[in-house]
Amino acid sequence: MRSTSADERRTVVLGASGLLGTAITRELAARPGRLRLVGRREPAVPAAPRAEVEILRADLTTPGELARAVSGAGAVVHLVAHTTGAGQWRTAENDHTAERLNVGLMCDLIEVIRAQRAAAPPAVVFAGSTSQVGRPTAPVLDGGEPDRPVTEYDRHKLAAERALEAATAAGIVRGCTLRLGTLFSQGTGPGSLDRGVVAAMMRRALDGRPLTMWHDGSVRRDPICVDDVARAFVAALDHADTLAGKHWLIGTGRAVSVRNLFTAIAAAVAELTGKPPVPVVCVEPPEESVAGDLVDFVADPSAFRNATGWSARIPLPDALARLASSFVAERNLPSTGR
Repeated sequence: MRSTSADERRTVVLGASGLLGTAITRELAARPGRLRLVGRREPAVPAAPRAEVEILRADLTTPGELARAVSGAGAVVHLVAHTTGAGQWRTAENDHTAERLNVGLMCDLIEVIRAQRAAAPPAVVFAGSTSQVGRPTAPVLDGGEPDRPVTEYDRHKLAAERALEAATAAGIVRGCTLRLGTLFSQGTGPGSLDRGVVAAMMRRALDGRPLTMWHDGSVRRDPICVDDVARAFVAALDHADTLAGKHWLIGTGRAVSVRNLFTAIAAAVAELTGKPPVPVVCVEPPEESVAGDLVDFVADPSAFRNATGWSARIPLPDALARLASSFVAERNLPSTGR
């Protein structure tokens, strides 16, 4: 296959139709360049994009589709993941379909790029998770901890990350992994894409149902707005050589207990509806809970900030208020307007 000149090469987003892919698309579409959005569903394209945007609907496990998706790519954002169970972060043990997509697709991507023999190794930015570390040994992760993942999903993520690092060392790609904290949105994308614990609890509050914490709610997390994370991916593309061969933590660095997070969600909904905040209650973890559900995950992003200049900008209360407002509007519910 012939090499592709630098001015012909494009940025490819694999998994562009999800919540994070949609947010990254907003960022990349606002910049000049060539952009290919790949998803099983139709990705959303912002109005009047500055970039030249191409849409490709594809099942990347079908032979030949991945090669078609990344043909001529100077950079690839890899967001594709397969999960099962009660939450978007879960993968059942011995789920071979999940392993094929979560690990096999990365290996396939590396081989496709090797075969295309581009003049320069393309940048590859992969979406990982702070939970890959397993059980943290310190209150705040700094990225130097040994990885001992305890869930199948995190084992898959780590295996894909290590394959990317090996391909970078071999000169096939310039790859890095961004290990992400707890993602949530502020209602800037389609409501159908809002998944995860924050959106789920926001919907419960709008339904007037109690917000249920597993155990006592003291578990600490690092909620980060998807729009901040999208900017981190763009920063990673812009600093591909600096970041290549390593993983980087993406978060706010600010710990929030589950109890305080849920209380803030209930307050944000009450502020709009004028109704009393729904109660936040403790329940026993369900059978589908995993070991990582009751472990603190708070990330210090200073290494990534020092390397790229990126930092999280969106305050949690502001984002929760905007998300509540978008859900109220989506349901055509009366609002106090406060």
